[in-house]
Amino acid sequence: MLTFIIRRLFLAIPTLLVISLIIFLLLELAPGDPMAQVPLTVPPEVKEKMRLALGLGEPLHIRYIKWVWQFFVVEPSVLIDWLTRESALFGWLPDTTLYDGQLRVLSWQTRSPVMDIVVQRLPQTMWVVGMGYLFGVMIALPIGIYSAYRQYSIFDQVGTFISMVGFSVPTFFTGVLLIVIFSVELGWFPSIYDTTLVVNSWDSFMMQVRQMVMPVTVLALFNAAQISRFMRSSMLDNLTQDYVRTARAKGLSERAVVLGHVLRNSMIPVVTVIALGVPQVFGGAIITEQVFKVNGLGQLLIGAIEANDLPMVQTLTFIFALLIVVFNLIADVLYGIIDPRIRYD
Repeated sequence: MLTFIIRRLFLAIPTLLVISLIIFLLLELAPGDPMAQVPLTVPPEVKEKMRLALGLGEPLHIRYIKWVWQFFVVEPSVLIDWLTRESALFGWLPDTTLYDGQLRVLSWQTRSPVMDIVVQRLPQTMWVVGMGYLFGVMIALPIGIYSAYRQYSIFDQVGTFISMVGFSVPTFFTGVLLIVIFSVELGWFPSIYDTTLVVNSWDSFMMQVRQMVMPVTVLALFNAAQISRFMRSSMLDNLTQDYVRTARAKGLSERAVVLGHVLRNSMIPVVTVIALGVPQVFGGAIITEQVFKVNGLGQLLIGAIEANDLPMVQTLTFIFALLIVVFNLIADVLYGIIDPRIRYD
């Protein structure tokens, strides 16, 4: 297993480089001018100086090499220095000085490091997206298992209908519908997510829970609808296998057969869906964050696109791609843990 992980990590390097090149070229060659929002009263020579200050006067390949170096070398150096100096988890390690003042990836909007802004926005996205995905998985697995075990029952038919609705209806419609019903009409939950809320008491904690209910529900419903269908289909494929009849003939209880034998084999394809669904949730949460005004990565990306902030858009897009590569590896590792027949070494 260790050999497989090391081999996959080495293969991930050229994959990420190709992805970074594609993202960089697509955004660089896309129509739009970073100077378009500069007032018309600014003289052309001043605009040209501003363009040079942003690094746009350099050749395309030089800008790409600088961006890759900053993302893969400079930013990890800053992260390692922070972990060894200020992190509560790794603060016991000797202080490092890997970062020597090299230029980092800077946002054209704020002229501040892109990763610093991402770290500031990440907790809001993690709270909403993480809780939404966690609740979605917790809801989907039991529904999928019981729907398959009681195939064509009332529970299965209702679960299938709700899953189809949850998967078909877009998240922006579900979000607006919840706002109209539970915020405007009933007044139970706030319609706008208060990012500035500090949880330091029971009342502030309950306020945090109330403002998270609707965005988390929207994401959980969408994720649960997809995962429960995969879980049900995988369970149905395994319930008719010979090893299930053999286990029952040996006198094992139905609980042991379903949970001990069928579920373990059924989880193999579902693990892929769950693992690869994490990056998709980050992308899908962009719409949900816009609906509920969550000041997270999604709103940051939308704002960067509107302002033509290429370094910010490139970095966020590449982070989403990096998540896909990482969770692909995690899914493959979980294969070997769940199914002893799968061996990579």
